Amino acid sequence: MSVSVIIKWGGQEYSITTLSEEDTVLDLKQSIKSLTGVLPERQKLLGLKVKGKPADDDVKLGDLKLKPNTKIMMMGTREESLEDVLAPPPENDVVNDFDIEEEVTEVENREENLAKIARRVKDYKVEELNPPRPGKKLLVLDIDYTLFDHKSCAETGQELMRPYLHEFLTSAYEDYDIVIWSATSMKWIDAKMKELGVTDNLNYKITFMLDSAAMITVHTPKRGVVEVKPLGVIWGKYSEFYNRKNTIMFDDIGRNFLMNPQNGLKIRPFMKAHLNREKDKELYKLSLYLKEIAKLDDFSGLNHKHWERYLSKKQNQ
Repeated sequence: MSVSVIIKWGGQEYSITTLSEEDTVLDLKQSIKSLTGVLPERQKLLGLKVKGKPADDDVKLGDLKLKPNTKIMMMGTREESLEDVLAPPPENDVVNDFDIEEEVTEVENREENLAKIARRVKDYKVEELNPPRPGKKLLVLDIDYTLFDHKSCAETGQELMRPYLHEFLTSAYEDYDIVIWSATSMKWIDAKMKELGVTDNLNYKITFMLDSAAMITVHTPKRGVVEVKPLGVIWGKYSEFYNRKNTIMFDDIGRNFLMNPQNGLKIRPFMKAHLNREKDKELYKLSLYLKEIAKLDDFSGLNHKHWERYLSKKQNQ
């Protein structure tokens, strides 16, 4: 029987339909090489496993029980592609964003949007990785361009990881329960977190992760229909732990805060990892900010847009 897969790499998708169940993982890698130019030995295929372990090159594709058009994320770099890696991303690489302030009052309290949140609270299944801790505040984190440069080419997740990530999460965990929320599927969230060494880190724990199914769409007067990440879904499911007063959310896309603007901090996007890895200190500085505001009982008086000014003032004191 034929095997069809879709390889996700460098912001593109490549369809492979010429293999059979008798072909091996190495045959798949050779097909990927013909499409991407990445040598088989440079390829790392995330989520391709047999009995819980990464599949070796000699494993037959039929043994992987792949569904038709299974999507597989690849990491790997062409031998000659350093210039490509260092080149600026395409102009359309970053999702078009906008200043949310002009739209907030139009959507935050609309009945139809609150009803959508109520349905997510009722129907969305949260799989806890670790139980909430009474007395801790809540930190909600995006992945792409916040913790991870997901478009640049690299051989390992470590090359695309934002600097200070583990130090940041270790520090934050002292005062906050940590939730990951990405506008992708749980399959990719899980793969990225494992590749970055976040899921099983001994220095901190992730409480749970949310995917695109927990998001809602809202209609804005000027921008039409957009998807957002309403913190009300978490507050509704965990009202005894988290609320508007003790929650902060980091995302590089400001419109994700439309339903809870007071709680959102728009982080500078981490892109072109090979150029910026040595100089990006955003997470280090934000760990200091989180430590300062953790002293507060109520975040509602903060304007996270001016977090650097707040941190500088506190440090000078």
